[in-house]
Parts: sequence; structure tokens; C-alpha cells
Amino acid sequence: MTKAELVAKMAESAGITKVAAEKALGGFIEAVTETIKAGDKVTLTGFGTFSAATRAARIGRNPATGQELKIAAKTSGKFSPGKELKNLGE
Repeated sequence: MTKAELVAKMAESAGITKVAAEKALGGFIEAVTETIKAGDKVTLTGFGTFSAATRAARIGRNPATGQELKIAAKTSGKFSPGKELKNLGE
């Protein structure tokens, strides 16, 4: 599903315009991003949890040359599905 398809589905489900649905989706993404950057979690009960995940610095290897190189520590977003998403097939 693309962003445009998601916006259309949200607009239809909520009975609002696509413009309003796109603004709502944009606001949601912005709020989640800001919260994660601040080091907090966003939990939507039954759906899942958005949080920050930090990977430690490590030594990697260039696959072409075999030379070792340092890989810096990195923080990125993480999504953990909730119970309803985990049990879709049941």
C-alpha cells in the first residue's frame, strides 16, 4: 500500500476529505518522529510500539577488499507489533 492509497483509505473510513486525511497522517508521523527523537516511546495498544533502537559502534569488513573498517554507533526508529498484529493469521 502506498501513502496515497493509505490516505484514501483513511479518508473513506473516517468520512473526511483526502486533504484532511493527509494532514492527519502527516501530523501523526511528525508526532511519532519527535517523540522518538526525544527518547520516548509511542504505544498504540493492540497495534504496536514505536521506539528508538541504538546499535553500538563495531568493526566491520569491506566485502570487496576484506579490509576492516569502523562502523559508527547509530540510532534509528523501531516498530514492535502489538498482539493484534502478531496474531493476524489466527
